Parts: sequence; C-alpha cells; structure tokens
Amino acid sequence: MAQGADLHIHTFFSDSSSSPQEVVDGAVKADLSCIAITDHDIVEGIAPTMEAAHRVGLDVVPGIELSCEFEACDIHILGYFIDYHQGPLVEKIEYFLDARMQRMKEMLAKLKEVGVHNIEFEEVCALTKARAVGRAHLAQLLVQKGWVSNIKGAFVKYLGPGCPGYASKYRMTPTEAIALIRSSGGVAVMAHPMLTQKDELIPGLVKAGLKGLEVYYPNCMPTVTQFYERIAQKHGLIATGGSDDHGRSKQHTYIGKTTVPYSVVEQLRQAKV
Repeated sequence: MAQGADLHIHTFFSDSSSSPQEVVDGAVKADLSCIAITDHDIVEGIAPTMEAAHRVGLDVVPGIELSCEFEACDIHILGYFIDYHQGPLVEKIEYFLDARMQRMKEMLAKLKEVGVHNIEFEEVCALTKARAVGRAHLAQLLVQKGWVSNIKGAFVKYLGPGCPGYASKYRMTPTEAIALIRSSGGVAVMAHPMLTQKDELIPGLVKAGLKGLEVYYPNCMPTVTQFYERIAQKHGLIATGGSDDHGRSKQHTYIGKTTVPYSVVEQLRQAKV
C-alpha cells in the first residue's frame, strides 16, 4: 500500500517540463500516496493535477513556492494547504507574474547589449503554460541557440547575479511571504535551507509564523540531513521533504526520489491557521 509523500513538485505552469498528468503518472509509478504541487509564484497547476489525481486515488496538497530575497540571497518559502481560489495570495500572484514578465524583458535587453541578439520574448513565454517566466526558461534557450553548452553554463556566464544578463527580481522578504501564506490559510515552510545556507534567519522566521523546514531534500549527505533534523527539532518545526522535481528541466532528481511519511501531511494539515 502506498504511503510516501513527495511534497515538492513542479509542473509546466512554472519551470518544469511535466504536465499535471505526467506528474500524476510519475507519482503513481513511484507508488506515492500524496504529492504537493509547489509551482513558483503561481497556482494554475493545482486544479488540473487534482483532477488527474482524483481518477487514481492520489492525494494532492495545494501549494506554492514563493521566491524571496534577503541580503542578495534567494530564499524560497513553501506554502501548503493554501486557498488557491481567492484571497490575498491569489491577488498578489497577479503582481508576481507581471513582475516576472517585466524582469524577463529587462534580461533580454541586457543580453542584446552583449551580443545575444537571437532570443525573443515570445520564445521565452512559449516555454511555460502561464506567465511564470524565469531564468530557467531563458537558460534553456541560451543552450538551444548555442550560446552555452548547458544550463549551469547559462547561469555562470549570463544569468547569475553580477552577470551581463541578470536583472533583480521583485523583492519580497521571507517574512512577507510567510504572512501572505498565513493570510491565505496556509502553512509556511522554508524550502531547501541547505542550499541557501541562511540558517541564522530561522529563529526570526519561526517568530514570524514559520511552521516547517524542508529537511529531506535530494542528493544531500546524511550529515546535512541530520543537521537540519536537529534544527527543526530545536525550533519545533515540522520536518518536510520532497524531490523538487522539474521533469526534464532539472537533472539528478525525479518524483519520489525524496519522500516523507504521510504523517507529515497530517502534521501540516493540523498546523493550518
């Protein structure tokens, strides 16, 4: 009987290559009982995934991954059991998407200044099913057009901070993201803290209403996982986890690679505002 839950999955409504149906198929193949759809700054992928999941008896947690920044460092906050139909979060998403579109236009203009002249805005938008365009989409085109040999190279040469094609994103703080998630009835969790390495923020975020920490993440050394298990325990946080699957858009992970027991889903449900 399926038991595991993968609580960090993306669809092609943000920066994954996978459709909602493909996500569900992958979850069934991995023998999961529950998944969470956590697209970046958008909720369009939730309903179609739930529809596909209902046909096979798969539980879907409505979620989101909000892009934040603190001292020039990207920090992502996951929201679980959010109201994705109406309310403050849904209203704010429209602003997020407009900001993403403007940022992409700015990055393309900067790239043209350094000679990258054959990538058009419409081409980038065609890589996502909504307006959640981001650097990952632009990186794909930089590879396809031969400017770099791989996605990592696109970020190192053109799209990372300080690079010629970089433009700052809308600057929401992690604290603001937590408040937004809570105002929409959701549970806020800090995503992949081992990647951002801003552990000193955690106590303050707990005071702001953070309820969980993504302790279980793919390709981490056991010592790293154990370190964040201790931090979660110290602050009374729910230890969550997931694959951060992006389909073919992200290597070295897949749906079900990292899971947590279904009891974690129940803990998150009980932690709702």
